[in-house]
Amino acid sequence: MGLPEPPALGSMALAAGAFDGQAVVVTGGGTGLGRAIAVEFARLGASVAILSRGEEHRAAGVTAIEAVGARALAVACDIRQPDQIAAAFDAVESELGLPTTLVNNAAGNFPVPAEDLSPNGWRTVVDIVLNGTFFCSREFGRRHIAAGAPGSILNIGASYAWTGGPGFAHSAAAKAGVKNMTETLAVEWAPYGVRVNGLVPGLFPHEDETADIRGVPGRGAEDEEASCPAMRTGRTRELGWAATFLASPFASFISGETLVVDGVNWQRRAMRQPAFVPIRDQMGKEPFQLD
Repeated sequence: MGLPEPPALGSMALAAGAFDGQAVVVTGGGTGLGRAIAVEFARLGASVAILSRGEEHRAAGVTAIEAVGARALAVACDIRQPDQIAAAFDAVESELGLPTTLVNNAAGNFPVPAEDLSPNGWRTVVDIVLNGTFFCSREFGRRHIAAGAPGSILNIGASYAWTGGPGFAHSAAAKAGVKNMTETLAVEWAPYGVRVNGLVPGLFPHEDETADIRGVPGRGAEDEEASCPAMRTGRTRELGWAATFLASPFASFISGETLVVDGVNWQRRAMRQPAFVPIRDQMGKEPFQLD
């Protein structure tokens, strides 16, 4: 039977208008899980700023926000560049006011055996996931501390921050850094009223997954849902509901925590482990050879 399906799309976990008059910034909020999170804040009355490098992605986010009757703002920003982040926050504050919530969702990732991972590939993923999350958090935190205004930061993490992530050494290391940074900033900024929490999605299939991620063996297979203890994968709105709760006043005493929304998938263990298949073999790659 598994875990029951969530309430229907369009249902709200919080009271209508819970974010009226507030501005929310979502990095990478034009596609996939970022867009799903942005939409749930919009349903609750927030104005939402979509920060992204891609014009097409920004436009998709704006369309989704406006479709639920909320105000949207698209801002071009490469979160690897602190000066662009500062300019983006200036634009948001000018148009929507000081944002009350920042969702650090933008990320970069692709499956690769560690021996094949190039220095540039490593730097790019770490730069986006870890450095970008810090640069955005720092900009948000500094503005709130200076204004004497409370705020909430949500960092989108990954369960392999705890377990390691074979095939994703770059992303797993960066996400582990994000988890630690979440806990560190939560302590530093609690006296200023700024909460910092993490949110970890499990398997949430969506139409914006990259070809690399869709190409991971077993992704999208007919038995994918049966591979989870919940007997199903996540529905994107479930992640949005978790995000809005963590950013709401009902979570005002929660900071430095990481909430995993994955139907207990990452904690599953078998009584007898199956035979291990090396990551390189799982990806169908030829034996490694030095160039």
